[in-house]
Amino acid sequence: MLDVEKLRKADVFSGFLVILLGCFIISQALQMPMKDSYGGVQNVWYVSPALFPLLVGGTLVLLGSLLMRTALRTIGVAGVKSVFRFLAGSTFLTFLKEREILRFYGIVLNLLILVFILVPRVDFFISATAFLFIFFAMFYCLDERYLTTIISYLIGGTIVLCLLLFTPLAERLAPMIGFPADYLLMIMLGALMFWVRKTIGLDPDYRRKYYRCLIIALAGPFIIGVLFKYFLLVPMPFEGAVVYLLDAIWYADFWS
Repeated sequence: MLDVEKLRKADVFSGFLVILLGCFIISQALQMPMKDSYGGVQNVWYVSPALFPLLVGGTLVLLGSLLMRTALRTIGVAGVKSVFRFLAGSTFLTFLKEREILRFYGIVLNLLILVFILVPRVDFFISATAFLFIFFAMFYCLDERYLTTIISYLIGGTIVLCLLLFTPLAERLAPMIGFPADYLLMIMLGALMFWVRKTIGLDPDYRRKYYRCLIIALAGPFIIGVLFKYFLLVPMPFEGAVVYLLDAIWYADFWS
């Protein structure tokens, strides 16, 4: 385990990176329209598609600032100088390989994949469910020794998904199956859920955690997505297989 002083020094570096990430997300969100017309209805700023990334970016900036503030109060100016010496030295590379840093890798990697790969190109409901369940699997459902396995699966699955998204393969499959990236992500997510459940086995505590996380990962995006899509009339960033099914149900003739 790292001692408190080393942890606080690491927090200075980590907090700064989190702030940079939050600022980048905010800068991208500010390029989205805050007011627009959809379906003949003039939407106001609080139903803008930029609202969620602004919230995420602002939260990251706030949390990164609080992390750095706590660290600076502990280590002081001398500690900050030692952090810069540490970053410029060879021990920094050794530090990046320590197991405790894997948590940071997992958080940042999962968030970057969601924001820059999944949300613009895969159905919102599937993307958000995958994002939440992977987080739960990393830090709640399973023992810490499986963290490396989950990160490896996340990287491998993202590579496979990118091969589909950024090659002509997706366009060729779309006329036959509609939303190939959505179905591929659902298959990979289902495989991960099955593996996590199998890994847990018969342990009652982990089984409760697993089913609790499964319910939250499925119900959370569904409730939020339905609220924004059908009540606030805010289009999803990408509307794929699940939105297509929900549209068919929501606008079906038998409701009239």
